[in-house]
Amino acid sequence: MRVGTFVLAAQFPGQGQGEALHRAVRSAEVAEESGLDSVWLAEHHFVPYGVCPSATTLAALLLGRTRRIRVGTAVSVLPNQHPVMLGEQAALLHLTSGGRFSLGVGRGGPWVDLEVFGGGLAAYEKGFPEALELLLDWLGKPRVAGRGERFGFREVAVVPRADELLGDGPPGPEVIVACTSPKSVKLAAEKGLPMLLGMHCGDEEKAGMVALWRSAAREAGQPAEVVERVAHVSAGVAQIADRPADAVETLVKAMPGWLRQGLDAHVTIDGRHRVMRDPVAYTEFLCGLHPVGPPRLAADRLAATAERTGITRFALMTEGTGDLAATETNVQRLGTEVLPLLE
Repeated sequence: MRVGTFVLAAQFPGQGQGEALHRAVRSAEVAEESGLDSVWLAEHHFVPYGVCPSATTLAALLLGRTRRIRVGTAVSVLPNQHPVMLGEQAALLHLTSGGRFSLGVGRGGPWVDLEVFGGGLAAYEKGFPEALELLLDWLGKPRVAGRGERFGFREVAVVPRADELLGDGPPGPEVIVACTSPKSVKLAAEKGLPMLLGMHCGDEEKAGMVALWRSAAREAGQPAEVVERVAHVSAGVAQIADRPADAVETLVKAMPGWLRQGLDAHVTIDGRHRVMRDPVAYTEFLCGLHPVGPPRLAADRLAATAERTGITRFALMTEGTGDLAATETNVQRLGTEVLPLLE
């Protein structure tokens, strides 16, 4: 089982953006020190929900500051950027880190980001498959041309090539797709790509998505070894405390203020109505799903999810208090007290 952290660089009420970013960087360093497997970085624009606008840029910094841990994006929002530019960045990070970079991509939401970056609503509603195909071509071929509806350009050389990693290592960066619907699950399956499943999903829903992925992958002609080998990632929340009630109380006191401020700041590109979750109820819901409590309870919940879903990789948000020292302690306990119980 591989356990890592999910870093949003969340700006809690009363905090500055630099403070949130400093906590994000420090928590990643502590994750490596504590023996965790990976760090996953979220991308958001124009909202305090998360103040990291470029997950690949922050990944580059963390890859330079660490030596062992895997660093991935969860996710880079594909409709907001050119797939070739993102592919170039991914290849660069893959080659210079010795193969420690994972590229998670997703469709994002119908936010004003699409207006600012020029993709428009079409990039969100129907452009993701084309963009993903172009990205995968760039990471796997020596020369690429754009022949799609949105991206059209003459054939050019791929520089640097992601498959030119020196020494033993994967031929290119791992690509993961954030999946929230049967359509995205089937798209990932057709490409043989692992899924990143959201923290709002329970084990039953995640098990269903994994089953759908396997079925769709077989129908698409993916080899049996690919279907069996692909390792999906489950996002969640982790808060370690000596008593279950203390862990829950800690998050219920801190997270709703951040959720309310962060989610309220999202603006849709077309003025469509959106319903925001009740922040307190949502926090309590997450506490019931994920490793929130003493080390043994946390380990048991992770093991139960793995058994029910077949998922053995986890990206856990550990900054739910919004406090730097508390986040560091939480990450340390996850690595030194929970992880050994899973071995």
